[in-house]
Amino acid sequence: MTTQFDILILGSGPAATRIAEQCAEKFKVAVIDSQQIGGTCALHGCNPKKVLVHAAELADWTRRSKGQLIADDSQARIDWSQLIAFKETFTKPVTPQKTKKFEKKNISIIQGTARFTGLQTIQVDDAELEGEKIVICTGARPATLNIPGEDLLTHSDQFLQTPRLPAEILFIGGGYISFEFAHVAQRAGAAVTVMDHNKRPLSDFEPSLVDRLVKYSRDLGINIILSADVLSLYKNKNRKLEVTVRQNWMEKEYYTDMVVHGAGRVPATEGLDLERAAIEYDETGIKVNQFMQSISNPHVYAAGDVAGTDQPKLTPVANQQGFTVVKNIMEGNQATPDYGVVPRVLFTVPQLASVGMNEDQASEAGYDFEVQDGDMSSWGSLRKVGATCAAYKILIDRQTDQILGAHLLAPDAGETINLFALAMKFRLTATDVKSVLFAFPTSASGIRNML
Repeated sequence: MTTQFDILILGSGPAATRIAEQCAEKFKVAVIDSQQIGGTCALHGCNPKKVLVHAAELADWTRRSKGQLIADDSQARIDWSQLIAFKETFTKPVTPQKTKKFEKKNISIIQGTARFTGLQTIQVDDAELEGEKIVICTGARPATLNIPGEDLLTHSDQFLQTPRLPAEILFIGGGYISFEFAHVAQRAGAAVTVMDHNKRPLSDFEPSLVDRLVKYSRDLGINIILSADVLSLYKNKNRKLEVTVRQNWMEKEYYTDMVVHGAGRVPATEGLDLERAAIEYDETGIKVNQFMQSISNPHVYAAGDVAGTDQPKLTPVANQQGFTVVKNIMEGNQATPDYGVVPRVLFTVPQLASVGMNEDQASEAGYDFEVQDGDMSSWGSLRKVGATCAAYKILIDRQTDQILGAHLLAPDAGETINLFALAMKFRLTATDVKSVLFAFPTSASGIRNML
């Protein structure tokens, strides 16, 4: 027997939650998820990660302030088990709270693995479901590396639940996960290695600032190995993980206690049997039109990391796409996502942030622009907090005086970058922004010096 719904939603993360709760005011809605209700961001991603990052920031701030702001014998030690227990005070309530909220709104919760059986039908274990509209919000999963011993890898969600921090950790990949967790683990006392097959990691960020961050990370003691390909993992008789790597055409072995997968994530479409619903997709995700609707099955929408768009796979983007899907389901296709410019932040210590274009992108787009850049470590606002790694690069269109891109490396870069995003979205000129009397002394007050 087939159970009928107005809307079936696959996933329970930020986009799925927004869609489910708002559509439930008018339609019969079901949320389907094989994992805990709540989604990656709240349970295994942005939010719990930030708890760990705060601990690293506190430890780092104390250590770099010794003999200046605080006494030389001040101690700042991260108790890993205590930190994980504190992190769980944020993650444990998520599922029961969201479940209760769904139930209050008469949203059906179906736990199990979903797969399409037709244009509008889905099978979850033994249950057959049909929806007038189906929204896919399944997010992303760790990319398959296709190497021997892949089952020995620790994924980011598992790292966030590790009760004891190993003495030695190796991160595969040079992206967000590896660098953020590497900075946390190093401040917590682990010997850390980051290994990437690229010549330069963190491809989403301004290269010159990445180079500064890499040097600073190495100075901290993080071993960063570039242009290296991991060939295999093996647990030897001493219960150490043996990692075989090819670098400069030579093979070498590294030994560690934990190997963390930070080599990218891909849209979670595997196992959905999208072909049976005539849903087109590729490596970027489900192909959607400007209304976030499948280009090949008009009954289907997609939002979040599983949607194939030209936007970064970030929570604010997923929320905006979810809002768009709600509007189009409720009122018919008319709404398109208003992304503006999307800032990106790497929560290392210090933080690395970007919004808009870098120099190569601005040149390729044909802009005539000037570059304002410099080292901020000598600025009073940075010296007051003992920061020694801080820099900026701002791109300004010579014809219009508008800001084309802003790139920051500093303790509060993640906050300051939002002011640049605001200015760029509403097309304020560099002169407009520079005319603002920011509160002083604050991190934001340095914006006038950058322009």
